Amino acid sequence: MKRNKRIYYWFGFTILLVIEIFIASYIKDDFIRPNLGDFLVVILIYCFLMDVSRISVIKGLITVLLFSFAVEFFQLINIVKVLQYQPPKIVMIILGSSFSVRDLLAYSLGVFTCLLLEYTRNIYAVPST
Repeated sequence: MKRNKRIYYWFGFTILLVIEIFIASYIKDDFIRPNLGDFLVVILIYCFLMDVSRISVIKGLITVLLFSFAVEFFQLINIVKVLQYQPPKIVMIILGSSFSVRDLLAYSLGVFTCLLLEYTRNIYAVPST
C-alpha cells in the first residue's frame, strides 16, 4: 500500500490537533471528550508519525495501535505509582489516569479508519506515469 504525500499527513495532523485542543478546552461531557477524543487522537498520532518518518502504512498503523494500547495498559497497572515518580502535569494528561476497554475500542476504530482511508485512497489514486 502506497503512502500519501507528507503534506496530507501534516495537514491532517494540524486539523486534528486543533480539534483535539477544542475538545479538551470546551467540551466537558461523558461521550465526545472520552470517546471521540480517543478515536481522533490515534488518527492524529498516525498522521504525525507518517509526516515525520518514512515508515510504511502497515508498520505505521501497527506502531500507533501498539503505542496507544501500551499507554492504556500503563494506566491499568498505574505505572506512575509503580515507578514511584510524579511526572509533569502534561505527561499525566497524555498518560491519562484510568484504564478503559472503551478506550481500546476507540483506538482500534481509529486505526481501522486510517486503514480504510489509506486503502480507499490507494484504490482510487491515479497511477503516475
